[in-house]
Amino acid sequence: MSGSRSLAEHVADQLASLGEVTVHRYFGGWALRSHGIQFAMVMDTLYLRVDDAARSSYEEAGSTPFTYNAAGREVVVHAYCSVPPDAIDDRAELCALARAALA
Repeated sequence: MSGSRSLAEHVADQLASLGEVTVHRYFGGWALRSHGIQFAMVMDTLYLRVDDAARSSYEEAGSTPFTYNAAGREVVVHAYCSVPPDAIDDRAELCALARAALA
């Protein structure tokens, strides 16, 4: 899980221009919050909260919704989509995506 924590801390650093971004334990990974609002989670992959309007643009960019297995079945959580890998190290793009997730 240290890799997930490292990624969560890296993302928090990348998003410093948003103001307060904190990292918290969240089930098997980490949640990122800004001013008390959870907008992202890291489960070995960075996922941002998306609404119905933004989801299609994430999917067009190759992002996938967060999924996990429970009681032998796959659960798909459409409220969170993976972030395109190139965006994680592009501070401006990541901040723009995070601002949209917080809106």
